[in-house]
Amino acid sequence: MTALPQTCNKTSALIHCQLLYVDDNQHAQIESLQALITEHKLPLALHTERYTDKLTQKQRQHLSQTATHPILLLDKKNTLSWLSGGLSVSPEWDKLQRRVVSAGRKSELLLQAAKITSDSRVIDATAGFGHDSLILASTGAQIVMLEQQPLMALLLLAEQQRMNALANWQKLMARLQIINTDALAYFARVNNASVSDNHKAVDAVYLDPMFPEDSYQDSKTGKGAKVGKHMQALHQLAQPPTADEELQLLQSALAVVSQNGQTSGRVIVKRPQFAPLLANQPVSESWHNEAVRFDGYFV
Repeated sequence: MTALPQTCNKTSALIHCQLLYVDDNQHAQIESLQALITEHKLPLALHTERYTDKLTQKQRQHLSQTATHPILLLDKKNTLSWLSGGLSVSPEWDKLQRRVVSAGRKSELLLQAAKITSDSRVIDATAGFGHDSLILASTGAQIVMLEQQPLMALLLLAEQQRMNALANWQKLMARLQIINTDALAYFARVNNASVSDNHKAVDAVYLDPMFPEDSYQDSKTGKGAKVGKHMQALHQLAQPPTADEELQLLQSALAVVSQNGQTSGRVIVKRPQFAPLLANQPVSESWHNEAVRFDGYFV
């Protein structure tokens, strides 16, 4: 992601957010969120407020329209969500359980493209709500999730903490490392690391950059996939990269998977079916269905 939300009040890069909670017994959970912010050095300031009214759709819409800061909601189940455009959006990883359990190359185009194993190390450079990271981690691979937006990073960290309390999710959660950082800055650190650092080679980099909303449809027929609420929210938070930024992102990612003479690394780019190639660069191989396309760039 490439831009801060327009509703953020930035002072020395500090983002002020309003956190609405519904129960006085949630103070421990609020303290836990504050601890995550401190531990991961997120530039966020939470301003908490007990919300006593029932949050109807009409009230959510009103809050979205009148807010001067981003609004986070902590519901009765202690699920943290972000109020965007009248919609409460959160990672909702538990809803992916069946898909994660049954994930394999036959059912998941992403895994066909990535061709990773339990020994692989993967960087998801544009984590978003983390759904694709879960699919990648289902293989047993270690996944580094990069998320530039502090607000999104907090949602991911809170979701990881929530799911880690469930015994059947703990092994998967242990394979995810969430970092609030810019992808290009992280790539630069990896590429500048010396061989003596003994860091494990990166087998694959996954890129799912923002793209114009009209990329979801065929310009000639008007057919294409509908934009879900999670993607609608991301469009509120970030802007698509420029052509120059796309090229820099792709070249830096390829450098990461080419380190130390590695010859089997690959970069996988997710695009809507009808979107142009990233930075107009030719691909090594492509996998697609009627809604989405995964473009592979091989070392």
